[in-house]
Amino acid sequence: MTVERIDLVRVGLPLVTPFRTSFGVQTVRDALLVHVRGREAEGWGECVTPASPVYSEEYTDGAMHVLADELVPRLLAPGRSVRAEDVGLRLAGIKGHRMAKAALESAVLDAQLRAADRPLAAYLGATRDRVPAGVSVGIPDGGVPELLELVAGYLQAGYVRIKAKVARGADVQPMQALRSRFGASLRLQVDANAGYDPDARADVAALDGLDELGLVQIEQPFGPDRLLAHARHAARWRTPVCLDESVTDAARAVEALELRACRIVNVKPGRVGGPLESVRVHDACRDRGVPVWCGGMLETGVGRALNVAIAAMPGFELPGDTSASDRYFAEDVTEPFVLQDGHVAVPQGPGIGRTPRDEPLKAAERHRVDPLGS
Repeated sequence: MTVERIDLVRVGLPLVTPFRTSFGVQTVRDALLVHVRGREAEGWGECVTPASPVYSEEYTDGAMHVLADELVPRLLAPGRSVRAEDVGLRLAGIKGHRMAKAALESAVLDAQLRAADRPLAAYLGATRDRVPAGVSVGIPDGGVPELLELVAGYLQAGYVRIKAKVARGADVQPMQALRSRFGASLRLQVDANAGYDPDARADVAALDGLDELGLVQIEQPFGPDRLLAHARHAARWRTPVCLDESVTDAARAVEALELRACRIVNVKPGRVGGPLESVRVHDACRDRGVPVWCGGMLETGVGRALNVAIAAMPGFELPGDTSASDRYFAEDVTEPFVLQDGHVAVPQGPGIGRTPRDEPLKAAERHRVDPLGS
């Protein structure tokens, strides 16, 4: 595919409710979209960095800089012709910045598949035309009463799994309240976002308490580099440990599994460096009989389209964070994803099957950069 222009489009979308985790509160999704314009077709990708480096070292200002000054020039240095399968190799000289690389690879792949009139799901080998949708619930300011109300609403809407964020002081009691209110049939899992210290007695005691509640999984209790600590406690707990932040590529996934640091892996395309590395993580886990699921980063419809297609692959055995668009935004920049019977439809159009709509994109746009100066 011949690239003629690449735009970096910064957008801001207010969240319908504040989203609190162990590392802070978000009220606006500060998103960075990558728009590749090729001679044959156009494509879109989403950089899932948060506004500040709280989830990992990456953040949106830094992603804009590295995309404009390093990644885009390096990608196109040999010429304007590029394939998605070559993006990783061309950018390998730049260390880290997986979310920025993922956005660029995703946009090139979208354009490439649109030019071929081929859906992303077919390219990935997806086997389903819809995927079960879970929902991620932040830590509400209103405490347990508000949490119970939120979860009741999501269950009534049809979501098939609840993932609740937990943090020190907001863990065992609220999860016990959910169990008491909704019973053992509730598919409930927790996400600590690496917020607990494996060497702190109080932290371990809280996690032990969560282990008594019949959860689907405990996601990323400790820091990303604490694989041995995860392995040590995973051996004690009945609840499967799932790793998120620790798994940065397929090699890291294999290492974690060989250490028995987890029994489930959360696959996020941005975190592992793009859709192609997501497939490699999926393959490594599937070869070892380990279930995977697709996490989310409060994506707009651009990033959500990629996630939904990935979640339709065989091996994604657990419901992901593939919520409907109205879970997060009053108006998405693309045609919204809609929850139907607890599922979200996999886009069947060429590429990712979603394109930003002119008016919502214009309303949300905050800044635009053309790294090529074209």
